[in-house]
Amino acid sequence: YCRPDINDSGAIHIRDGRHPVVEVVTKQGEFVPNDTHLDSHGTRMLIMTGPNMAGKSTYLRQVALLCLMAQMGGYVPAASASIGVVDRIFTRVGASDDLATGQSTFMVEMTEAANILHHATDRSLIILDEIGRGTSTFDGLSLAWAMAEYLVREIRAKTLFATHYHHLNELAEVLPRVQNYRIAVKEEGDRIVFLRRIMPGGTDRSYGIQVARLAGLPESVIERAREVLH
Repeated sequence: YCRPDINDSGAIHIRDGRHPVVEVVTKQGEFVPNDTHLDSHGTRMLIMTGPNMAGKSTYLRQVALLCLMAQMGGYVPAASASIGVVDRIFTRVGASDDLATGQSTFMVEMTEAANILHHATDRSLIILDEIGRGTSTFDGLSLAWAMAEYLVREIRAKTLFATHYHHLNELAEVLPRVQNYRIAVKEEGDRIVFLRRIMPGGTDRSYGIQVARLAGLPESVIERAREVLH
């Protein structure tokens, strides 16, 4: 752990950051550290793409936790950290419904997103772990695109946005303060190895069928899924 530099710059620079809980429950030396660079006046949004199980969610939560730990006066698991004070940390993660009040999974997702868009400021840190997955593909993609634009142009908040909508990689071409990052994987025939390393650039693959195989779906289902995909 290191003593972080807390400042009023609005920037977040973390070198070799680690998740304080996940690294404890993994085998010694297996957790792969990663850097983070966000700046209200530079790169405001990182679009994160890559397979399920590869580490996107861990990375998002890791950055938020390190900011929280630093601002409460704690040391943080990183080689070094310079963290600008944030006013709030907003999260939109997971999938849950509220049937007792008649709210579907998608309604809960949109309600949480609306709360972020109405209350975040340019001093906030936002982590979005999938947006728009609870409705049709093109409705969800359109909403995710519009929200990303609004966060960068209007709110100007520092945002980490993990998504399987690979079209969102195109935002980096039209918005100067957006950068694409991907989780590195190594392909070995029909199988993949998760390298857990955050790298510049987007990807157009989610390796969903390979992950389904790891989960134990019958091989006949996997092969049929490949046929349908082709």
